[in-house]
Order: sequence, then C-alpha cells, then structure tokens
Amino acid sequence: MGGRETDGTAGTVGTAGTTEGGESRAGLLYGIAAYAIWGLFPLYWPLLKPAGAGEILAHRMVWSFAFVGLTLLVLRRWGWVRELAASPRKLGLLTIAATVITVNWGLYIWSVNNGHVVESSLGYFINPLVTIALGVLVLKERLRPAQWAAVGIGFAAVLVLAVGYGRPPWISLVLAFSFAVYGLVKKQVNIGGLESLAAETAVQFLPALGYLVFLGSRSELAFGSEGVGHMALLASAGVVTAVPLICFGAAAIRVPLSTLGLLQYLAPVFQFLLGVVYFHEAMPPERWAGFSLVWLALTLLTWDALRTARRSRAAVARAAEEAATRLTAEEASPRPTAGEAATRPTAEKAAGPLPTPDDVRA
Repeated sequence: MGGRETDGTAGTVGTAGTTEGGESRAGLLYGIAAYAIWGLFPLYWPLLKPAGAGEILAHRMVWSFAFVGLTLLVLRRWGWVRELAASPRKLGLLTIAATVITVNWGLYIWSVNNGHVVESSLGYFINPLVTIALGVLVLKERLRPAQWAAVGIGFAAVLVLAVGYGRPPWISLVLAFSFAVYGLVKKQVNIGGLESLAAETAVQFLPALGYLVFLGSRSELAFGSEGVGHMALLASAGVVTAVPLICFGAAAIRVPLSTLGLLQYLAPVFQFLLGVVYFHEAMPPERWAGFSLVWLALTLLTWDALRTARRSRAAVARAAEEAATRLTAEEASPRPTAGEAATRPTAEKAAGPLPTPDDVRA
C-alpha cells in the first residue's frame, strides 16, 4: 500500500516535469517560428510585384483586419471591445500605434522591394538600443553602466555607417524609431497582441480600402490584373501578418522574457543574411565595421540583461529560502496549550510583579 502511494507520487511529479518541459519546448518552437517568419519577409514582398509598396501596404491592412476579425469571431474573444470603447485614452493610443506601424510597414516593404534589405535589417538590430534610449528620454528610466556603454557603441556605429553610406542610414533609423515608439505606445495600452492588431487594422481599414478604390479608379490597381495566383498572394498578406503574431503570443506565455529577448535577434539576422547572400547587396568594409559595432553593443546588452536576470532569480530564491526557514522555525517552537494559556495570567498575578533591578539592589 505504502509502495503504491510512493509510486503514484513519483509518477505525478514526473508527469508535471514532463509537461513543463514540453511546454517550454513548444514555446521555444513557437518563438523560433515567429521570428523566422518575420526574418523571411524579404522573400515574400518581391512576390507581390508589380504591385507598388503603397498597394501592398493597403492590402496588408485590409486582409489583416479580415483575417484577425475572423479569428476572433471563431475564438469568441470580443469582450475587450466594450472595454476599449469605454476608454477614449486607449482608443487614442491605439490610433497613434496604428499610424506609427503604418509608417514602419510601408517603409519596410518599400526598402525590401528597392534593394535595401541589409539597411532594413540594421533597423531591427538597433531597435533595442533605440528602445532603451526612449526609456531614458520619455519614461525617465535609469540605465546601468553596461546599458549606457551599449547605447554609446550603437551611436558610434550609426556614425560609422553614415560615413560608409555617404548619408545617415535613414531607413534603419526610421524603422528603429517607429518600431520603438510603437512598442512604447503598446506598453501604455496593455492589451493582447491579437486584439491589438484587430484594433489597429480597424483604424487602418477604411483609409486602406479607400486607397485601393482610388487606385482602381485610375486603373493602377495590380490586384486582379496579374492572375488568380497574384491575387491570392496579395490576399495572403493578412495571414502572413497575423500568423507570426499568434506564434509570438503562444511563445510569450511559455518561455521566459530573457529567452524571447535572445530570439528577437533571429529576424534581423535572417534579413541580413538574405540581403548579403541571396540578394547580393554590397557590404564594403566600412559597413562591416558599422555592423560589427552594432553586434558588439547588442552582445553587451544581452550579457547585461542575462546577468541582471540571473541576479534577480538568485535574490528571489534567497528570499524564498529565508521565508521557508523562518516558517520552519516558527512551526518547530513549542506553543502553549489552551489550558496553559488560560492559567498563565492567573499564575503571574499570584506571583506578583517581577522584581526590578532597583529591588534587587535594595
């Protein structure tokens, strides 16, 4: 009987450990899938030519709204709409987020389809550094020395790349700043990724649809003029936009933020490799120097984040251990019975007051 109970307990623990490990592995796969899809976008946008960047962007907005709306309808996740409608502040912030991400999406599509894949990848490499800088300027956050060093190295990298390009790397800077502002605004709104995308594309939907109608009235609309396959590719922009976001959401609840922080570099790495190896974009020595400085800054930033996370976990573990030790000590100390507790005041009263130091000396 006792042996059977022991086996059952062991089995339960083993099952829990297996489940937790399976969830972590699934979360890691979801995260890799999300960032890999984002990193492979440069292979997708050229397939939509001869549609221009503006038309591709409009289709992305329209079909994303349709796909996400259908997904939420199937999942029956509409409770957030009423809460959002009752908050003008959140509606205003989501409108700003929709505007900023429109700039980001549009410029990214244009840069990929016009031979600037490497420069666009740089934007997402330096995005963490820009996010930290915005945290200092806007949220008045205090940086650790390693973070200051990373930001300084990143600034030096931009100067080196500006010399190499013969101009500031404006595509990279606009992509990095727009996405950093987007993240800052989304942090203030604090709603789920799928719900947020639905709200943002709802803001974008009518202007995007109006632009497509305008192009159609001028006979400049590629949709429908290049065959059914091209129409399907344009319509799939909604799926391509939503699927990695869904994968990211699934990863975020299964793996630590430190893991997600490392995975985020997969997307620009894939973009950079595609730009150099597949699209054969030029990489003169000064660009390699600038990118090397960016990678050095990101390495320093990642090392600092991992070290801080490790120290935080150690501090939490110590606090939990101390709390457990105090609790064990309290449980081990003898407690008076009900009878002792009732008779103790009477006994103390009968014995009279305890002698004071003055009484002893007297």
